[in-house]
Amino acid sequence: MSELLKKIDARTKLAGTNKLEILLFSLGHDQRTGRKEVFGINVFKVREVMRTPEITSAPEMPSSVEGMVSLRGALVPVIDLAKYAGIVTSNRPEIMIVTEYNGHTQGFLVEAVDTILRLDWSAMRVPPDMITNRMAGLVTAVTELENGTLVMMMDVEKVLAETSIIDDGHSFINIEPVKEERRIFFADDSAVARKQIERTLEAMNIRYTSAINGMRGWEDLQKMAQQAEAAGRKLSDELHLVLTDVEMPEMDGYMLTKMIKSDPRFAGIPVLMHSSLSGSSNQKLGESVGVDSYVSKFEPQKLASKLRQMLKLEPSS
Repeated sequence: MSELLKKIDARTKLAGTNKLEILLFSLGHDQRTGRKEVFGINVFKVREVMRTPEITSAPEMPSSVEGMVSLRGALVPVIDLAKYAGIVTSNRPEIMIVTEYNGHTQGFLVEAVDTILRLDWSAMRVPPDMITNRMAGLVTAVTELENGTLVMMMDVEKVLAETSIIDDGHSFINIEPVKEERRIFFADDSAVARKQIERTLEAMNIRYTSAINGMRGWEDLQKMAQQAEAAGRKLSDELHLVLTDVEMPEMDGYMLTKMIKSDPRFAGIPVLMHSSLSGSSNQKLGESVGVDSYVSKFEPQKLASKLRQMLKLEPSS
């Protein structure tokens, strides 16, 4: 099993190349459809892969949370991804993918893992409505392999948000609106993340425009730059910050940052990277392509604080 993860060290060279490496896994044959779906997860989020250990059941957990396991002295929640995705299989999942992102560690039960595949983000497409509806928004991107296999990138942030028993409603209570008028642009492919960003910005009284991935974001930003240029205005007077996710189909956040920083029309507009890839190595990758600062996802207070700092804002009270 460890052989699968030996390629992960090479991932640090991918920043700014619009490439990613994904671990392919399956959840088994769906008895209702007869299909065996193949999913992918960014190897940045994979800590290890192991045989499913003994799981201790825990009370008052969502139905797809099987329980807890002890890994090196830490209790880790274990999620049955087939149950979560509504896939009915007859086999017990034999493999656990231990993931670490957004400061949380959790185990994902799967039927089998296949291989690590290097792809270009441009090969990852926004999922068609048919897949989005069938998978209840669980898939953020799809790609087709040379053998015709369809691979779906699972929105693991959505999984974490919906299987956690933590109520994040209090996270927005103490976010104060600001005096100055500011406008930011953000790009994120996760519907859960976009909603949380919107709630934070609305609490701060900051205007925003958004896109569902880096490619759409770059297209929108170019239009804004063209309009400002045609009107003889500086874009930095109208757009004050770009907030970007890392993992996005078609164009990732590293490449989006690289494009922004290489275009003089965006001079003076800082880029804030907002990602669940919370390791220090990922922050260094962002810095290598010109990211001005970094903040972890799903922490509205930290996002609000970082925005105040970068935009030099004061509370309205």
